[in-house]
Amino acid sequence: MYKVLVTDPISDEGKKILSESSIEVIDASNKNLEDIDLTDISGWIIRSGTTITADLIKKSTNLKVIGRAGVGVDNIDISAATMNGVLVMNTPDANTISAAEHTIALLLSLSRNVHEGYHAMVHGRWDRHKFIGSELQNKSIGVVGLGKIGTEVIKRLHSFDMKILGYDPYVKKGSYELDYVEIIEELDELCKQSDYISIHIPRTKKTTGLFNLKKFKLMKPSARIINCSRGGIIDENDLFEALENNIIGGAALDVFNEEPVKDIPLLKAKNILYTPHLGASTQEAKQGVSTTICESIRDYLIEQKIGSAINIPITDMSILKSLEPHLNLAEKLGIFMQQLANPPIDTMSISTGGSLKDVNIITLAFLKGFFKNIHDENVNYINASAVAEKAGILFDETYSHKKINYDNEISVTINSSITIKGSLFDGSLPRIVQIDGFDLDLVPDGKFILMYNRDVPGVIGKVGSLLGKLNINIDGYYNSTNKNTENKSAIGLVKIHSNPDQSILDQIIAFEEVISAHIISLD
Repeated sequence: MYKVLVTDPISDEGKKILSESSIEVIDASNKNLEDIDLTDISGWIIRSGTTITADLIKKSTNLKVIGRAGVGVDNIDISAATMNGVLVMNTPDANTISAAEHTIALLLSLSRNVHEGYHAMVHGRWDRHKFIGSELQNKSIGVVGLGKIGTEVIKRLHSFDMKILGYDPYVKKGSYELDYVEIIEELDELCKQSDYISIHIPRTKKTTGLFNLKKFKLMKPSARIINCSRGGIIDENDLFEALENNIIGGAALDVFNEEPVKDIPLLKAKNILYTPHLGASTQEAKQGVSTTICESIRDYLIEQKIGSAINIPITDMSILKSLEPHLNLAEKLGIFMQQLANPPIDTMSISTGGSLKDVNIITLAFLKGFFKNIHDENVNYINASAVAEKAGILFDETYSHKKINYDNEISVTINSSITIKGSLFDGSLPRIVQIDGFDLDLVPDGKFILMYNRDVPGVIGKVGSLLGKLNINIDGYYNSTNKNTENKSAIGLVKIHSNPDQSILDQIIAFEEVISAHIISLD
């Protein structure tokens, strides 16, 4: 039975989805992580309250998937998860409307001094003439980040007859879906033009502290800034200084650098409105993110289906099923090549041809096989690329339009010197069809002794006699010659029953006709 740990509040409906699929739910939302046994969990569901570090991932030795009930994943060490073969998923759509509506709520409240008016009345004051607000109509608002939430915010702002400016480094002029938005290509220029700025971008190394005192000084003295995305994008100390010195007119924050917020100076700044990370805190959003992430966790654990994955280049895992024979072949080629190539491995070049165009997935399968028996951790489609990069291997993948001998050929070259090619016969029968220019018809299964030798008479007889004396059964002998080389050479693969040891290999290499020999196991 799979076990899924839940360390932040999710709905009962979400938990029910898991339990009805015979998945045990460990609800530890009110427990200290140090008191939880992480070694037995297969899945882990969090919201914004839990931070999953590299150390926690390392301790979770059976962890297969992390689910973020929400959008932001900066509280998960993605690199560590990837390196350990742990899939990370989120729910990018489930709280979109909730976050967009909360942004509008803060924008309106800030513009009309709703929060200050409330507090005045709580303290018995009727200060209606003191709290003079601002209309939104005809004002300019700069929306930073034109993803799903930013776009939903814009749609709502449009009804207020505001001039909408948009900034997103990944959106070019003329390509955005809403033609009434003016795309501004420089963030500094957006700061200068905007009466309001609303932030809807993820927190990354580049965006941390993006809005600092320098940016605030570019803004109008009356400008207001709203952040319902992620904490840390606004430098909180600089914002405090900007508000206290009237550099900008106001701010509304739903997110903070560290949560829950402790006693920071910003809380006492003037002209500021804040809420305790309520962007996704609606019944609909909580229900939506909970059921969506629980369905995704269930589907991945039971059926290997992937929802919204953060750290895998495969968006539809069903393609793995349709490509299964090709992937099995690519993995076998990886296992074969690892035993044939001499370290260190600096470069790998993987190409496909003919009808086989999914070279990126073929590459992952090859890497999965290559590292299968030489890496400490389980290598899978999630971490295969990361494992290769960590090993310092540069790899490239291409689809070749050149004429090839086989309709679905896979070709791999290591260190620009050793090349192996494979294909499927009749669409499902795997074959190794070439090694270093030697044509073959080899079923990639079983144990082999691979030899490079001079193309002279007697080699097959010598090797066969030696193995016979050693009581080693020969299942097959595959031989290929290359008549085009100056020194005529050949390759031979002897398929055998038992596992040969180094002493047998040494005796074969001792034959003067043999150039080199390798043990290859494809079991």
